[in-house]
Amino acid sequence: MAKEIVKKIKIQIPAGKATPAPPVGTILGPAGINLQEFCTRFNDASKDKIGDIVPVEISLYDDRSYDFVIKTPPAPFLLKKAAKIEKASKKGANEIAATISKEDLQKIAETKMPDLNAYDLEGAMNIIEGTARNMGIAIKGVNDAELAQQAAEAKEAEKEQAKREAELAELEAGLEETNVEPEVIGKDEDANEEETQE
Repeated sequence: MAKEIVKKIKIQIPAGKATPAPPVGTILGPAGINLQEFCTRFNDASKDKIGDIVPVEISLYDDRSYDFVIKTPPAPFLLKKAAKIEKASKKGANEIAATISKEDLQKIAETKMPDLNAYDLEGAMNIIEGTARNMGIAIKGVNDAELAQQAAEAKEAEKEQAKREAELAELEAGLEETNVEPEVIGKDEDANEEETQE
């Protein structure tokens, strides 16, 4: 009789370096998984990927046993590693954080292929290219010129916006300096009318 899966847990852990401490212990402890055993099994299974962050999918069965599958590292992690950067661009495609080669893109696509919804390497490369674009990572000879142009246009628009905001702030400051009480026309007449009506 097949065991029934009662829960699936997904977690990202540095390959070969799992310990029972948080986040592993915090997530797997309440599920009743033997933490020391899991860490030993995971570290053995992922030692060839040391240095990478790998997603793990754990299937917990009704008899409290479990299995796990190690997935490929997340695309953003692989892209940052290839580009040798710590952080992606905060402005996405409007700011180039780094540039990678088409070969780097192909290697990442090949690594991610088993976990992507792509029929061929070309499709996988397109998916990874989209992720790279959103992170501000250009691909040399593919979209670097286009992204450089987009970044330049975004910078120009930002300058224009800053100029408008400065002009607006100047106008507001000028109004505050004049600070003349506006004259209300017809206020006394209204008050007189109210008195006569009473």
